[in-house]
Amino acid sequence: MIGRLALRSLLMHPLRTAVLAGGFGLGVAVMANLLGVAEVVLEQSQSPALAGGGDLVVTGVAGGLASARYVLWGALGAPAFADRVAVASPTRRASVYLVQSGVTTHLRARAGIPSLERALEDPETAGHPAWRDAPGDEAWVSPDAADVLRSLDRFHPIPDVPDRASSWTEWLYFNGQAGSTRFYLTFLVGPLGVNGRRAAGVRLQLDRSGQVSTFGETAEVDPAVVLATSPELTIGNSRVRLDGERYLVSFDLPGDGGGSAGRRGSSGARAVGEIGLAARRGSTLPPFTITGARGWVSGYVVPVMSGRLDGTIRVAGDVLPLAGGTGYHDHNWGFWEGVSWQWGQVQHEGLSILYGRVFPPADAADASRIPGFLMVLGPEGPLGQATRVSIEEAIDPARSRPSRITVRGNSPSLDLRLDVDVESAIRTPMRDGPLAEGLDFLQMRGRYRVSGTAGERKIDFVAPGSAETFRGR
Repeated sequence: MIGRLALRSLLMHPLRTAVLAGGFGLGVAVMANLLGVAEVVLEQSQSPALAGGGDLVVTGVAGGLASARYVLWGALGAPAFADRVAVASPTRRASVYLVQSGVTTHLRARAGIPSLERALEDPETAGHPAWRDAPGDEAWVSPDAADVLRSLDRFHPIPDVPDRASSWTEWLYFNGQAGSTRFYLTFLVGPLGVNGRRAAGVRLQLDRSGQVSTFGETAEVDPAVVLATSPELTIGNSRVRLDGERYLVSFDLPGDGGGSAGRRGSSGARAVGEIGLAARRGSTLPPFTITGARGWVSGYVVPVMSGRLDGTIRVAGDVLPLAGGTGYHDHNWGFWEGVSWQWGQVQHEGLSILYGRVFPPADAADASRIPGFLMVLGPEGPLGQATRVSIEEAIDPARSRPSRITVRGNSPSLDLRLDVDVESAIRTPMRDGPLAEGLDFLQMRGRYRVSGTAGERKIDFVAPGSAETFRGR
């Protein structure tokens, strides 16, 4: 029927039918051309060449990339990538307004490092030999390890949030193991006091073949000096120094008698130590910050996920060598009133695995919407990470602490399960110092059973590790 009608229309109105058919054909051809052009435009808009050449464009979640110098030095400089990256160039885009004869023109500007952009065969800079690197560009062309570490590990000014100011605390944390010796060492700086100085303290927990001793002292520090010199820090007779890519930590601490029940206490003894911890490229978790309502903030960075230890610790005639051991260093800051967290770390045959989660106060954020994290580091750099993480604790009611911890993480690069049997725990009531108001530290030792995959690597091992939680009483 349709064919018959079309034939009759053609016979009765041949000119009109021809024009109509031509119009339809022209419309289809124009649409096909537009779709083809749109596809080309889309491909070009995604081309790294439009951002200065190269084969890969790295951006942050919201476009900008935080800790870009770390990415150049740490991530892309790690053994897993260093031989595969010929050149990497940072780029920044911004709005520029040109005002001329009362007329304002909005422009989009792009800035970069001329020598690096030429190495990427960027056509815009290739024809302008007068564009040379500025003196400040050297920090991007050849990032200095010590400078990057200082930037990652710096202390932060106390935010202007009067309702939360009394709980602002920031600290450097180190732990390590060499043979049967394990140590947990914290340099902590608290809120600003009425005298304009900040309360501070150093605390050491030392495990010698299962014999646990605790040592510590408190002092006050000048806030301006802390901000100007960090991560180099001096508290009483103890200090942290950064020599190139190596942390040098020394301490001379009195015992506080804080050994747990059934273990040798430390009252009357002193712990004196000199510890060296080497950082390395690719062994870093870059800084990240969580913010909430009413100015709440919490931050975390791991400058050394796994590094070589050296030095000694001396206690009551015992000399404990650390050479050949493995250490870890992280840095926390933020407002801690009403905050708790879960954290743990285990190392085994070149692998370092780290998990954690922060629970903010109820007036700052919904704790159920704050993700945890799980990260696996191999000898040559990161193997996998996940933010889809669950951390479950089975509580021992008699001891008021976890007896077992189960951690699960899943992402395209990671599918891992950690089962932790808690073997011992040290509960530290903060009776004095900047965290004195109803808070306890729980530092736990346990046996980790780890199974799953990270990247293309299958993981299955059992090893001792540590875990921590910080809670109100």
